[in-house]
Amino acid sequence: MSGKRILMLCGDYVEDYETMVPFQALKAVGHRVDVVCPDKRAGDSVATAIHDFEGDQTYTEKPGHRFTLNASFEEVDPAAYDGLVIPGGRAPEYLRLDARVIEIVRHFFEADKPVAAVCHGAQLLAAAKVLEGRRCSAYPACRPEVELAGGHYADIAVEDAVTDGNLVTAPAWPAHPAWLAQYLDLLGTRISHA
Repeated sequence: MSGKRILMLCGDYVEDYETMVPFQALKAVGHRVDVVCPDKRAGDSVATAIHDFEGDQTYTEKPGHRFTLNASFEEVDPAAYDGLVIPGGRAPEYLRLDARVIEIVRHFFEADKPVAAVCHGAQLLAAAKVLEGRRCSAYPACRPEVELAGGHYADIAVEDAVTDGNLVTAPAWPAHPAWLAQYLDLLGTRISHA
């Protein structure tokens, strides 16, 4: 299998695990992952935040790592990519205000390319108006956005993921094993154990 070219959309205070884990896992199985952020270039970094579930009414937030971008947003041609990854955290909240980000997200749906979104990534999908009639999971606080965008909120366990056509979504980072496995399946990635 030849590796695919994957685009990951990030911004400051993107969720740490939801950026680091898919970036490393997709690279480990031979895919190229270009991570970009509006108004930033390759070599710049984004701040990340670690969201934990510690028994409070919502998640807690702690400082994460700096994540160094390896591609420049202004040079992105979505037609050159085979798939898209949208991590959660606080970044999707303001990335959805960027017209170019919305255009990029729509490209992947119009071209029926594999898209993986987790947690608050659904905010970006809702803003791009690509959820109509689709089953979509997200952090539970994003349920209203999924439903207002015409999607069907998938109320699944935090460690589960759901695939609907070219879209795989999950509630939060505890779903990484299921979310990434389903995304790899959409990409046509086959892993065998000898």
